[in-house]
Amino acid sequence: MYAIIETGGKQVKVQEGQEVYIEKLDAEAGETVSFDNVLFVGGDEVKVGAPYVEGATVTAKVEKQGRAKKIIVWKMKAKKNYRRKQGHRQPYTKVVIEKINA
Repeated sequence: MYAIIETGGKQVKVQEGQEVYIEKLDAEAGETVSFDNVLFVGGDEVKVGAPYVEGATVTAKVEKQGRAKKIIVWKMKAKKNYRRKQGHRQPYTKVVIEKINA
């Protein structure tokens, strides 16, 4: 069984036991979180939401909080002596999907 959930402005396909990196959540490592915005549930019986499947939730355990590798944002305008260098590290939450309730 799998589900498509909406979190952090993105849609993520998840299965039970899967480790997923999502946008940062306000939860400590070891806590259990529940996702109520389930768009689709697939498997033996398919359920499609309009926009969300009623009564469907996905529970997950927060494994860790972290930050991704640094990316460099480089801006330059030729012949104008304009150069800007900026780094960015996107925060994330690593969760393990425990149960899909449909």
